[in-house]
Amino acid sequence: MSKVQRLTVGLAALLFGTSLAACSGGGTVATVNGQPISESAFNIKLEGTPMARTVLQQMVQDALIDQYAKNNNITVTDAEISAREDQIKQNFPAGSWDEMLKSRGLSEDDVHAALREQLILDKALGSQVKVAPAQIKDYFDKNRATFDKPEQVTARHILVPNLAEAQKVEQLLKSGQSFADVAKQYSTDPGSKDKGGELGTFKKGQMVPAFDKVAFSAPVNAISAPVKSPFGYHIIQVEARIPGQAATLASATPQITDTLRQQQEAPLIQPFLQGLQQKADIKVNNPTFAGLFATPMPPGGMGAAAGSAAPSAAASPAASAPAGSPAPSST
Repeated sequence: MSKVQRLTVGLAALLFGTSLAACSGGGTVATVNGQPISESAFNIKLEGTPMARTVLQQMVQDALIDQYAKNNNITVTDAEISAREDQIKQNFPAGSWDEMLKSRGLSEDDVHAALREQLILDKALGSQVKVAPAQIKDYFDKNRATFDKPEQVTARHILVPNLAEAQKVEQLLKSGQSFADVAKQYSTDPGSKDKGGELGTFKKGQMVPAFDKVAFSAPVNAISAPVKSPFGYHIIQVEARIPGQAATLASATPQITDTLRQQQEAPLIQPFLQGLQQKADIKVNNPTFAGLFATPMPPGGMGAAAGSAAPSAAASPAASAPAGSPAPSST
């Protein structure tokens, strides 16, 4: 399981676990034509589902990992968490990371909690993982092109539904009005409107072809003519252009080392977690979950059941892009 998959699976369980916790206690979850659905009845239904068992397994696993870290003086810094998050964000098209979290009701705190666990596991298993310089060079030689950095641009846009409005927006911008102000007033792209049209930095192929063509050919700071796409009409402004760069062994070594460590670490994680569980004194007080910890966790831990609720690491980038955005091309 890749680190992106481990993250997204973990986030799915965190989200569901939070929703379960929020429904504890008395009160009413909803009413149907005035008829209440009590929280207690709702919780009884939840407790009987496979996902509830999965969430309890995940919460026990969280506690075991946290206790292991404390007992073995393993610390994870905010800087380490931020660096890992930045690595994962590179797998998402510009602007779609925040939209993905928002659509799943997740916060940065949820992400950081999942990443902290990953980093603890990395450190706990680090002594069993060895990556030799010869392995790094061999991997680089076989995959050199994948480490080259392509040309990228930083751009912003305003999306409107028809050509007449696009021409109006174009004239407002060319007359000197603030791009951010015009975007907030006229843009229909929910992912960038409130950010003044900002799309961040992206490479070729991440946007639909018509948008891509203009973004990678327009002069920096120029206001484009209206650009038609399946979403409507865009007015685009390229804010910066970053030239492509060929990778070297030195520049690729950190990423390759991380990849090779991940490959070696993957088969070690489940036995490690099972070992923690088998040594732990786990008492289950709710009879619904009796026997849950008498057998090892399913392969992949909580991810075996939660995976279907999580965004796949291999999911199409277009699926992650906010509606109305110049979504990544499928070509």
